[in-house]
Amino acid sequence: MAASSSGGRRMKIGLSLSLSERSLNGQTPTYRDVQAMAQEAEHIGCDSVWLADHLLSRFPGQDESGQWEVFSFLAALAANTSRIALGPLVACTSFRNPALLAKIADSLDEISQGRFILGLGAGWHEPEYKAFGYPFDHRASRFEEALQIIVPLLREGHVDFTGTYYQAENCVLRPRGPSGGRLPIWIGARRPRMLDLVARYADAHNAVWHVDTATLVAEFDDLHAACARVGRDPATIEHTAGTIVRLLAPGEAPKPDDQSIQGTPEEVAAALRRFAEVGVQHLVVILQPRGVEVIQRFARVLALLDAA
Repeated sequence: MAASSSGGRRMKIGLSLSLSERSLNGQTPTYRDVQAMAQEAEHIGCDSVWLADHLLSRFPGQDESGQWEVFSFLAALAANTSRIALGPLVACTSFRNPALLAKIADSLDEISQGRFILGLGAGWHEPEYKAFGYPFDHRASRFEEALQIIVPLLREGHVDFTGTYYQAENCVLRPRGPSGGRLPIWIGARRPRMLDLVARYADAHNAVWHVDTATLVAEFDDLHAACARVGRDPATIEHTAGTIVRLLAPGEAPKPDDQSIQGTPEEVAAALRRFAEVGVQHLVVILQPRGVEVIQRFARVLALLDAA
Protein backbone atom coordinates (compact mmCIF):
# COMPACT_ATOMS: atom_id res chain seq x y z
CA MET A 1 0.00 0.00 0.00
CA ALA A 2 1.28 3.47 -0.85
CA ALA A 3 2.34 5.75 1.96
CA SER A 4 0.03 8.57 2.88
CA SER A 5 0.83 12.15 1.93
CA SER A 6 2.78 14.26 4.40
CA GLY A 7 -0.09 16.24 5.89
CA GLY A 8 1.49 16.09 9.36
CA ARG A 9 5.13 16.34 8.30
CA ARG A 10 6.97 19.34 9.72
CA MET A 11 9.03 19.83 6.52
CA LYS A 12 8.21 18.67 3.01
CA ILE A 13 10.70 16.26 1.46
CA GLY A 14 11.50 16.02 -2.25
CA LEU A 15 13.91 13.90 -4.25
CA SER A 16 16.13 15.16 -7.07
CA LEU A 17 16.52 12.54 -9.80
CA SER A 18 19.29 12.57 -12.39
CA LEU A 19 18.90 12.75 -16.18
CA SER A 20 22.66 12.66 -16.79
CA GLU A 21 24.73 10.06 -18.60
CA ARG A 22 26.36 7.38 -16.42
CA SER A 23 24.54 8.62 -13.29
CA LEU A 24 22.63 5.41 -12.54
CA ASN A 25 25.26 3.02 -11.20
CA GLY A 26 27.46 3.86 -14.19
CA GLN A 27 24.61 3.57 -16.68
CA THR A 28 22.58 6.30 -18.37
CA PRO A 29 19.04 6.43 -16.95
CA THR A 30 16.32 5.77 -19.48
CA TYR A 31 12.94 7.45 -19.23
CA ARG A 32 11.53 4.20 -17.79
CA ASP A 33 14.22 4.30 -15.07
CA VAL A 34 13.32 7.88 -14.16
CA GLN A 35 9.61 7.06 -14.21
CA ALA A 36 10.12 4.08 -11.90
CA MET A 37 12.09 6.22 -9.44
CA ALA A 38 9.49 9.01 -9.49
CA GLN A 39 6.65 6.57 -8.97
CA GLU A 40 8.51 4.94 -6.08
CA ALA A 41 9.13 8.38 -4.54
CA GLU A 42 5.40 9.01 -4.77
CA HIS A 43 4.63 5.58 -3.34
CA ILE A 44 6.76 6.03 -0.21
CA GLY A 45 5.26 9.45 0.54
CA CYS A 46 7.73 12.01 -0.81
CA ASP A 47 6.22 15.42 -1.47
CA SER A 48 8.04 16.30 -4.69
CA VAL A 49 10.34 15.11 -7.47
CA TRP A 50 12.84 17.41 -9.20
CA LEU A 51 14.96 17.24 -12.36
CA ALA A 52 17.94 19.46 -13.20
CA ASP A 53 17.99 21.56 -16.36
CA HIS A 54 21.30 21.03 -18.14
CA LEU A 55 22.26 20.30 -21.73
CA LEU A 56 25.93 19.32 -21.44
CA SER A 57 28.66 19.03 -18.82
CA ARG A 58 32.27 19.78 -19.72
CA PHE A 59 34.86 20.11 -16.96
CA PRO A 60 38.65 19.95 -17.32
CA GLY A 61 39.98 16.49 -16.62
CA GLN A 62 36.54 14.87 -16.65
CA ASP A 63 34.64 12.92 -19.26
CA GLU A 64 32.04 14.96 -21.11
CA SER A 65 28.41 14.06 -20.40
CA GLY A 66 24.98 15.16 -21.52
CA GLN A 67 21.50 14.75 -20.13
CA TRP A 68 17.92 14.41 -21.30
CA GLU A 69 15.81 17.53 -21.86
CA VAL A 70 14.09 18.38 -18.61
CA PHE A 71 10.64 19.56 -19.67
CA SER A 72 10.08 16.58 -21.97
CA PHE A 73 10.72 14.26 -19.03
CA LEU A 74 8.65 16.36 -16.60
CA ALA A 75 5.65 16.23 -18.96
CA ALA A 76 5.91 12.45 -19.14
CA LEU A 77 6.23 12.16 -15.35
CA ALA A 78 3.24 14.44 -14.87
CA ALA A 79 1.15 12.03 -16.94
CA ASN A 80 2.45 8.99 -15.04
CA THR A 81 2.10 10.16 -11.42
CA SER A 82 -0.96 11.32 -9.52
CA ARG A 83 -0.07 13.04 -6.24
CA ILE A 84 3.56 14.14 -6.09
CA ALA A 85 4.62 17.69 -7.03
CA LEU A 86 7.04 18.05 -9.95
CA GLY A 87 9.46 20.70 -11.11
CA PRO A 88 12.83 21.68 -12.57
CA LEU A 89 15.58 22.50 -10.07
CA VAL A 90 16.10 24.92 -11.61
CA ALA A 91 15.13 25.80 -15.19
CA CYS A 92 17.72 28.00 -16.87
CA THR A 93 15.91 31.00 -18.35
CA SER A 94 18.74 31.43 -20.88
CA PHE A 95 17.81 28.20 -22.67
CA ARG A 96 14.26 29.18 -23.69
CA ASN A 97 12.40 32.30 -24.67
CA PRO A 98 10.77 33.52 -21.42
CA ALA A 99 7.24 33.80 -22.83
CA LEU A 100 7.53 30.28 -24.20
CA LEU A 101 8.86 29.12 -20.81
CA ALA A 102 5.73 30.51 -19.15
CA LYS A 103 3.63 28.67 -21.76
CA ILE A 104 5.48 25.42 -21.02
CA ALA A 105 4.90 25.89 -17.28
CA ASP A 106 1.17 26.50 -17.77
CA SER A 107 0.91 23.40 -19.97
CA LEU A 108 2.71 21.30 -17.35
CA ASP A 109 0.33 22.70 -14.76
CA GLU A 110 -2.52 21.30 -16.87
CA ILE A 111 -0.91 17.88 -17.46
CA SER A 112 -0.12 17.50 -13.74
CA GLN A 113 -3.52 18.82 -12.61
CA GLY A 114 -1.94 21.57 -10.54
CA ARG A 115 1.14 19.76 -9.21
CA PHE A 116 3.80 21.67 -11.15
CA ILE A 117 6.31 24.03 -9.48
CA LEU A 118 8.43 26.30 -11.68
CA GLY A 119 11.99 26.54 -10.40
CA LEU A 120 14.02 29.23 -12.15
CA GLY A 121 17.67 30.25 -12.28
CA ALA A 122 20.11 32.23 -14.40
CA GLY A 123 22.42 29.32 -15.29
CA TRP A 124 26.15 29.02 -14.67
CA HIS A 125 27.91 26.37 -16.83
CA GLU A 126 29.47 28.27 -19.73
CA PRO A 127 30.42 25.26 -21.91
CA GLU A 128 26.78 24.28 -22.47
CA TYR A 129 25.93 27.86 -23.43
CA LYS A 130 28.67 27.88 -26.04
CA ALA A 131 27.84 24.43 -27.38
CA PHE A 132 24.14 25.19 -27.86
CA GLY A 133 24.59 28.78 -29.04
CA TYR A 134 23.27 30.78 -26.09
CA PRO A 135 24.88 34.07 -24.98
CA PHE A 136 26.66 33.84 -21.63
CA ASP A 137 27.04 37.57 -20.99
CA HIS A 138 24.86 39.69 -18.67
CA ARG A 139 23.16 36.63 -17.20
CA ALA A 140 21.68 38.46 -14.21
CA SER A 141 20.31 41.22 -16.43
CA ARG A 142 18.86 38.70 -18.85
CA PHE A 143 17.35 36.80 -15.92
CA GLU A 144 15.76 39.96 -14.54
CA GLU A 145 14.15 40.71 -17.90
CA ALA A 146 12.97 37.11 -18.23
CA LEU A 147 11.23 37.39 -14.86
CA GLN A 148 9.47 40.55 -16.01
CA ILE A 149 7.84 38.42 -18.71
CA ILE A 150 7.38 35.06 -16.98
CA VAL A 151 5.91 36.30 -13.70
CA PRO A 152 3.20 38.61 -15.13
CA LEU A 153 2.23 35.96 -17.67
CA LEU A 154 1.79 33.30 -15.00
CA ARG A 155 0.16 35.63 -12.47
CA GLU A 156 -2.14 37.71 -14.70
CA GLY A 157 -2.06 35.90 -18.05
CA HIS A 158 -0.82 38.96 -19.94
CA VAL A 159 2.36 40.99 -20.43
CA ASP A 160 3.57 43.78 -22.70
CA PHE A 161 7.32 44.16 -22.31
CA THR A 162 10.21 45.54 -24.33
CA GLY A 163 13.69 45.17 -22.88
CA THR A 164 17.29 45.02 -24.00
CA TYR A 165 17.35 41.24 -24.36
CA TYR A 166 13.71 40.11 -24.55
CA GLN A 167 10.43 41.37 -25.93
CA ALA A 168 6.85 40.17 -25.50
CA GLU A 169 4.34 42.40 -27.29
CA ASN A 170 0.75 42.08 -26.05
CA CYS A 171 1.45 38.46 -25.05
CA VAL A 172 -1.25 36.35 -23.39
CA LEU A 173 -1.45 32.86 -21.91
CA ARG A 174 -4.49 31.04 -23.26
CA PRO A 175 -5.83 28.60 -22.18
CA ARG A 176 -4.83 28.47 -18.51
CA GLY A 177 -3.92 25.50 -16.34
CA PRO A 178 -5.80 24.73 -13.13
CA SER A 179 -3.49 26.78 -10.88
CA GLY A 180 -4.21 29.95 -12.84
CA GLY A 181 -2.28 32.78 -11.25
CA ARG A 182 -1.17 30.65 -8.29
CA LEU A 183 1.44 28.42 -9.93
CA PRO A 184 4.41 28.45 -7.48
CA ILE A 185 7.68 30.02 -8.61
CA TRP A 186 10.95 29.07 -6.90
CA ILE A 187 14.16 30.97 -7.62
CA GLY A 188 17.63 29.62 -6.89
CA ALA A 189 19.98 32.44 -5.83
CA ARG A 190 22.90 33.33 -3.57
CA ARG A 191 24.34 36.72 -4.55
CA PRO A 192 22.77 40.04 -3.50
CA ARG A 193 21.42 41.06 -6.89
CA MET A 194 19.82 37.67 -7.47
CA LEU A 195 18.43 37.61 -3.93
CA ASP A 196 16.80 40.99 -4.62
CA LEU A 197 15.03 39.31 -7.55
CA VAL A 198 13.89 36.51 -5.25
CA ALA A 199 12.46 39.11 -2.91
CA ARG A 200 10.63 40.83 -5.76
CA TYR A 201 9.27 37.90 -7.70
CA ALA A 202 9.49 34.49 -6.00
CA ASP A 203 7.12 32.43 -3.91
CA ALA A 204 10.11 30.46 -2.60
CA HIS A 205 13.88 30.78 -2.35
CA ASN A 206 15.94 27.69 -3.11
CA ALA A 207 19.37 27.25 -1.52
CA VAL A 208 21.50 24.29 -2.63
CA TRP A 209 23.50 22.18 -1.83
CA HIS A 210 24.09 22.16 1.94
CA VAL A 211 25.22 19.55 4.42
CA ASP A 212 25.97 22.04 7.22
CA THR A 213 22.90 24.01 8.26
CA ALA A 214 25.09 26.85 9.55
CA THR A 215 25.93 27.88 5.98
CA LEU A 216 22.25 27.65 5.13
CA VAL A 217 21.29 30.01 7.95
CA ALA A 218 23.74 32.56 6.55
CA GLU A 219 21.99 32.36 3.16
CA PHE A 220 18.60 32.87 4.79
CA ASP A 221 19.98 35.93 6.60
CA ASP A 222 21.10 37.32 3.23
CA LEU A 223 17.61 36.73 1.84
CA HIS A 224 16.05 38.60 4.76
CA ALA A 225 18.37 41.52 4.04
CA ALA A 226 17.22 41.48 0.41
CA CYS A 227 13.60 41.54 1.56
CA ALA A 228 14.38 44.59 3.66
CA ARG A 229 15.92 46.31 0.63
CA VAL A 230 12.83 45.80 -1.54
CA GLY A 231 10.22 46.12 1.20
CA ARG A 232 8.90 42.57 1.33
CA ASP A 233 7.94 40.56 4.39
CA PRO A 234 10.36 37.57 4.42
CA ALA A 235 7.62 35.44 5.99
CA THR A 236 5.85 35.49 2.60
CA ILE A 237 8.74 33.61 0.94
CA GLU A 238 9.02 29.87 1.47
CA HIS A 239 12.45 28.66 2.62
CA THR A 240 13.58 25.68 0.55
CA ALA A 241 16.95 23.99 0.42
CA GLY A 242 18.80 21.02 -1.00
CA THR A 243 21.13 18.45 0.49
CA ILE A 244 22.90 15.24 -0.50
CA VAL A 245 22.30 12.00 1.40
CA ARG A 246 24.23 8.75 1.21
CA LEU A 247 21.98 6.17 2.82
CA LEU A 248 24.27 3.40 4.03
CA ALA A 249 23.22 -0.21 3.58
CA PRO A 250 23.50 -2.51 6.63
CA GLY A 251 27.18 -3.07 7.34
CA GLU A 252 28.34 -0.41 4.87
CA ALA A 253 31.04 1.96 6.13
CA PRO A 254 30.86 5.72 5.51
CA LYS A 255 32.88 7.02 2.59
CA PRO A 256 35.68 9.37 3.71
CA ASP A 257 35.65 12.89 2.28
CA ASP A 258 32.19 12.35 0.76
CA GLN A 259 30.38 15.69 0.77
CA SER A 260 27.06 14.31 1.95
CA ILE A 261 25.03 13.33 4.97
CA GLN A 262 25.93 9.68 5.54
CA GLY A 263 24.41 7.13 7.85
CA THR A 264 21.66 4.74 8.74
CA PRO A 265 18.03 5.81 8.30
CA GLU A 266 17.98 6.88 11.95
CA GLU A 267 21.13 8.99 11.56
CA VAL A 268 19.93 10.53 8.31
CA ALA A 269 16.53 11.39 9.80
CA ALA A 270 18.23 13.11 12.73
CA ALA A 271 20.38 15.16 10.33
CA LEU A 272 17.40 16.15 8.18
CA ARG A 273 15.45 17.31 11.23
CA ARG A 274 18.11 19.97 11.74
CA PHE A 275 17.05 21.57 8.45
CA ALA A 276 13.52 21.95 9.75
CA GLU A 277 14.89 23.41 12.99
CA VAL A 278 16.58 26.27 11.09
CA GLY A 279 13.42 27.08 9.15
CA VAL A 280 13.52 24.96 5.98
CA GLN A 281 9.97 24.27 4.82
CA HIS A 282 10.76 22.08 1.80
CA LEU A 283 13.98 20.06 1.54
CA VAL A 284 15.13 18.51 -1.73
CA VAL A 285 17.41 15.48 -1.37
CA ILE A 286 19.89 14.02 -3.84
CA LEU A 287 19.87 10.41 -2.72
CA GLN A 288 23.03 8.35 -3.20
CA PRO A 289 23.46 5.82 -4.64
CA ARG A 290 20.69 6.35 -7.15
CA GLY A 291 17.96 3.85 -7.94
CA VAL A 292 14.60 2.45 -6.91
CA GLU A 293 16.05 0.21 -4.18
CA VAL A 294 17.61 3.14 -2.32
CA ILE A 295 14.37 5.11 -2.59
CA GLN A 296 12.59 2.15 -1.03
CA ARG A 297 15.04 2.22 1.88
CA PHE A 298 14.50 5.99 2.20
CA ALA A 299 10.91 5.20 3.22
CA ARG A 300 12.25 4.45 6.71
CA VAL A 301 13.69 7.98 6.89
CA LEU A 302 10.32 9.46 6.00
CA ALA A 303 8.60 7.31 8.60
CA LEU A 304 11.01 8.57 11.26
CA LEU A 305 10.44 12.19 10.22
CA ASP A 306 6.69 11.71 10.31
CA ALA A 307 6.86 10.08 13.75
CA ALA A 308 8.89 12.99 15.10
